[in-house]
Formats: sequence, structure tokens, C-alpha cells
Amino acid sequence: MQNVYITKAAKFLPNSPVQNDKMEDYLGKINNIPSKARRIVLRNNGITTRYYALDKQGNVTHSNAELTKNAILNLFDDDFTKNQFEVLSCGTSTPDLLLPSHAAMVHGLIKNNQSVELNSSSGVCNSGMNALKYGYLSIKSGNSKNAVCSGSERVSTWMKSEKFDNEVENLKELDEQPIIAFKKDFLRWMLSDGAAAFLLQDTPNKEGLSLKIEWMESYSYAHELETCMYAGGDKLADGEIKPWSDYSSEDWLKESVFSLKQDVKILNDNILIKGVQSMKAAMDKHQLSSDNIDYLLPHVSSNYFVQGLFDEFSKKGIHVPLEKWFMNLSEVGNVGSASIYLMVEDLLNNGKLKKGDRIMLCVPESGRFSYSYAYLTVV
Repeated sequence: MQNVYITKAAKFLPNSPVQNDKMEDYLGKINNIPSKARRIVLRNNGITTRYYALDKQGNVTHSNAELTKNAILNLFDDDFTKNQFEVLSCGTSTPDLLLPSHAAMVHGLIKNNQSVELNSSSGVCNSGMNALKYGYLSIKSGNSKNAVCSGSERVSTWMKSEKFDNEVENLKELDEQPIIAFKKDFLRWMLSDGAAAFLLQDTPNKEGLSLKIEWMESYSYAHELETCMYAGGDKLADGEIKPWSDYSSEDWLKESVFSLKQDVKILNDNILIKGVQSMKAAMDKHQLSSDNIDYLLPHVSSNYFVQGLFDEFSKKGIHVPLEKWFMNLSEVGNVGSASIYLMVEDLLNNGKLKKGDRIMLCVPESGRFSYSYAYLTVV
């Protein structure tokens, strides 16, 4: 088995950062009424700026594939060019198309001069970690010498007010309050656009730092828990999801079938408990103690969960002081599958790391509750 190293990390965040009080200038107001949920959600999530692939008129400036391509191109230089990578593994929750695959569309934009192996990982936040694991295992097994892995999201266009116009009109016709359900509205103030990427190689950098991937682990609890976060369907009374293809095209608009939704009660009841359970399982499997972690990089959707997660860790004997936690949620927002990449990129390039430091990556996914972990050492 070959060693695997993250030798470079890069990002691309579109346009200028958007302040909290400017969000509806970009996303619009549903039914021309300011959202009642916005201030509450923003107070809890602690996000102060985020990025949108939109201009101030709401026009699209970048596709998801373009965001990803731009991040990936920032990996390359004279020492390692875009014509040298062997594997392209891309994860996203918000691909531009149902098909072709996201990775194929990104490869088409990179315009290198050779064929590469492609992998596209779908899902929610774990799609970025799944993309990383594919590249990791490809090099680990000796199948390839290098890989480019990415996480990206362009969710702002899903959250524009115009996407909910038909549902609002339908509610008016039914003499119901024309306010979009909280499970849809609160996500408009949570999510951001952007992309980041890693270059993985079977040898570390000759100069500068590299991150050796010691191991990666993944866990799913879909056998125990119903769907929590979903798009392209709607939840029925029995908890099952009715897919978009089983609805009429008229209902696609009336019911906002393609909007992103989250069952907040199921989220609050399970996200931390299952996260701590899976984290302990990963640490026990690899005989890892809290003392073996110098930096904990947890992907949290909101600062609301930080203290609760710390408390739940402590109950299970995982004692990682908050001063060892590294996050950039408040500056870049929740960028889904790209968030963990953005944290690693920030930490790797900010000059704080030193050889021998040990880093734990933790990524939860509330889609149907799955979790991914990676343990890195600085070399």
C-alpha cells in the first residue's frame, strides 16, 4: 500500500463577500415580504459573510462546474501542471445537471491534454469527503500516483425567491398564509457558494508542508433513521420520500418539489448523538485518544451546534479543548461539501501548522445521517 499526501490545497470563492443585511438583495424576498426567519437563523448560525455566484441583480455569474474548475486550476503551477493529474474526483450536493456527471463537466472545462479517470460523488456534505476517499484509495492501492479531489456548491440559485413564486400563489388560492415553511426558508440563510480542491500524491512535497492521510472512515445510520435533508421530492406522512419523477410537472412548481428542505426536529434529535457515536467508533478502531489531536476541524452547519457537540464529546470521553477546534464558518459560510476543503486550505496555507501536528477532520451529513472522518499528520 502506498502512502497518500495532500500536497496542495486551493479554493475559489465567487465575487465579493455578502454581508447579512444584503442577503435578500441577492436572493430576493418571497412574496415581496422580508423573511421573519432570517434574523433568528443568522443570530444562531454565527455566519457574518458568505459568497454567492450571483451579481446584485440576481444574475448567475458561475456554474458549479466553473467554480470547481477555478479552484482546481489554482492547484497547478510549473512543478505540477494540469496535464499531469491522473484522477479527477468531484463531490457536490448541487450539480448543474442530472447528467452528464459533475466530474465530466468539470473535466471538460479544465481542458487538459489527456484522458483522466473520473468519479462523481453525490449526496450532501459527505459528497466532498467521499470524493476525497476515492482519490485516497486510488493512490493507496497503487492504481494511480496522483489525484485531484474537490468539493463544491452553487446553492444560491436554488434559494432565489422566484423559485417559490408558484408555491406562494398556490397558498393564496387555498386561503392559507402565504409563507414558505420554515423547513425551506431557514436554509436560505444557511448556505453559500464556493469550491475548493486538493492535490493528492504518493510522495510529499520536497519543500514546504504536506498532509499525510493516515486513514479515512465513514458511517451511515440510514438503517435506523428517516430522511432529514432532501431535495427533488417531498416527505410523506409515513416518513418516506416521494421522488420528483412521481409528481406531475405542474406539482413540481406548486409544491417547490426541487427546493432544499430539512426536518429540523429530526436534525436536532440526532445529528450530535450519531456524530459522537461515529467519532468514537473511528477513534476506537484506530486506538486514537484525544491527546493525539492537535487540530479538530469539525464541519458544523451552524455555530449553534458547537457547544452541544463539545458537551456530547465530553460525555463519551473525547476531550478536545475548544482552542484546538479550527473553523472558518463565520467568514465563508456553510458551503456544504466544500466546507471541509476550505477549512483544510485555510489551515494549510495560514502558516500555523508545523511538522508533527495531527489533524482530525469530521464531516456530518443530515441527509439520512452519515458521517466521515479523516486523520492527517503534517510532514
